[in-house]
Amino acid sequence: MEDVELLRKKLDRERTARKQAEQLLEDKSRELYQALESLKKAQGQIIHSEKLATVGQLASGIAHELNTPIQFVSDNIRFLDESMKDLMSLIPLLNDLLSSAQDTAACREMIATLAKQIEEIDLEFLKEEIPQAVEQSLEGTGRVTHIVRAMKEFAHPGVEGKTVADINDAIESTILVAKNEWKYVAELNANLQPNLPKVPCFVNEFNQIILNIIINSVHAIQDTLDPEGGREKGAITISTSSNGKEALICITDDGTGMPPEVQKRVFDPFFTTKGVGKGTGQGLAIAHAIIVEKHQGRIEVDSGQGKGTTFTIYLPLEGSNVTAEPVRAWGRHNRKNKNR
Repeated sequence: MEDVELLRKKLDRERTARKQAEQLLEDKSRELYQALESLKKAQGQIIHSEKLATVGQLASGIAHELNTPIQFVSDNIRFLDESMKDLMSLIPLLNDLLSSAQDTAACREMIATLAKQIEEIDLEFLKEEIPQAVEQSLEGTGRVTHIVRAMKEFAHPGVEGKTVADINDAIESTILVAKNEWKYVAELNANLQPNLPKVPCFVNEFNQIILNIIINSVHAIQDTLDPEGGREKGAITISTSSNGKEALICITDDGTGMPPEVQKRVFDPFFTTKGVGKGTGQGLAIAHAIIVEKHQGRIEVDSGQGKGTTFTIYLPLEGSNVTAEPVRAWGRHNRKNKNR
């Protein structure tokens, strides 16, 4: 009987220990889940902070880009105002001429006065310049609209899930937003495949990735420029294509390139080869996380020191949890393969 009692107590102790272990395991699982949720939240905050920092970095350049078309719109409107006053000055003379048409002598005098006024205001010049001023003003306001919409699209927090998007449009709007970052450093060529299939993606985060890589390319090219040696600008090429299962985005520059030991770490968080205040080491790490974890895609780097760098992004053309209604990223510009 004592053996049975001892065995029963032993079983009770083991049962209690097992329950305690299960409770401990459940508590640890809960803690791990909460930690995972905190990490996801932190990652989202880092991505948003990175975007806000980039928006701040681009702000002065965008203001400069806006200033140029606004300035010539303002100049043209001022010219049109003065020209309209000159043209309006002809109306009383024309009315007087019509009134005096039956009086030959008065008519000749009015015609001479009208001819003199036409010469003074240079009517032929106005006939040629006014339509151009109107056309330039419309072009300028269109450029302002494009820049503002592209910036709004880039800075917008976006939707929770994936959307079926035209990534060519997303790339073009990002190129426009970043224009002041690259236009003094590089010629940027966009070779975007016409009729590229729409891609399930987080559009705003995709825009951030393209922008980060463009800015990296600009920094790499800046270190190679030598105006005295004849190298005043480098080159950046962005191309899109499809292999049937994936959309491919290639961003190539002719900057400094990277040695193998840097290529191995280029996607590591906080790793950077840039000087203090020029890079956080977050841009490419965030790009890798977004492409691989959120899009189930790939991002690869091919580089050689002194030979430039190519980043290639692969995005699956099919994805789960995608909105049924296709959503276009803003902006459709000229897609001919040319320097912008």
